Amino acid sequence: MSFKHHYNERMNERQLRILRELGELGSVTAVAEALLMTPSAISQQLRLLQRSIPVPLTERDGRRLVLTDAGRALAGAAIEVESALARARHCVDEFVDEPAGDVSVAAFHSAGATFFPILLRGRDPQAPRLSLADEDVAQDHFPRLTRDYDLVLAHHLAHAQPWPRTVTATTLLREPLDVAMPADHPLAREERLTPRDVADRPWITVHDGFPLMATIDAIAAAANRRLDIVHRINEFAVVAETVAAGGGLALMPRWTTRRHPALVLRPLSGVHAIRHIDVLHRPERVARKAVRTVLGELRRAAEAIRGADDADFEASGIPAVGPP
Repeated sequence: MSFKHHYNERMNERQLRILRELGELGSVTAVAEALLMTPSAISQQLRLLQRSIPVPLTERDGRRLVLTDAGRALAGAAIEVESALARARHCVDEFVDEPAGDVSVAAFHSAGATFFPILLRGRDPQAPRLSLADEDVAQDHFPRLTRDYDLVLAHHLAHAQPWPRTVTATTLLREPLDVAMPADHPLAREERLTPRDVADRPWITVHDGFPLMATIDAIAAAANRRLDIVHRINEFAVVAETVAAGGGLALMPRWTTRRHPALVLRPLSGVHAIRHIDVLHRPERVARKAVRTVLGELRRAAEAIRGADDADFEASGIPAVGPP
């Protein structure tokens, strides 16, 4: 690092403004009154600024403190600095308040398949411009995605560890996890199942590290036996086809998976079979109006999803769960 660069790094906007005002007002007292500071605070800031400059910026003219030639040159540059900062703040204000700005949204697969079409249908040209991405990751990786996306749809089980405090989380849905089986399966005659009912059947479940595995473990603990896991599949569309082909039972989210005509879903008693679908973001992201707008759209989409599927399940005789 050069000597000159070392000095320039230590200037700040307040010090430059004080120097500029001193050149215009002619006294430390007048600068203090104009900037609503004490004269001693003004003098301290001038001393700090002087330590970052290798030539004198001020000198005494009788009882007055005046600028040297170097001080006047730097005060002139301070005008350009303040102008540039004002332009920068204006650009930031426009970016923050822009209603149709770009907003990036990431979601795990089943949430993306459910929420993305609702966000896109009939979109107003003046609404925020969406950039959508699928990110199906292990639960503890979701917070990291907030570095790359404005909003991240993530899922975790109700009793899991809370999200880290570095992100803000809003719960969109508390979604029941039902047991999926072929329509002609013997258990399809039951209105509700227990862990003992399903423990001796072959199972299809997700890979380790993904939230649904905790519910599988809870079923095994409640039934006091280890489940026979024969297939590991994360994508629910593939799970549904595998269940329909007789590959085993599976846990399926009630609201965010497309209904398969050959399957039935049955509620599970005796374990807490609920997953949260949350939207995560870094706190500073919602300073932008466009991000706040899309966050509101996601909340309204969640209400529509929950309401529509509650009505379907009431028609089928399966009790719905309450709102989040």
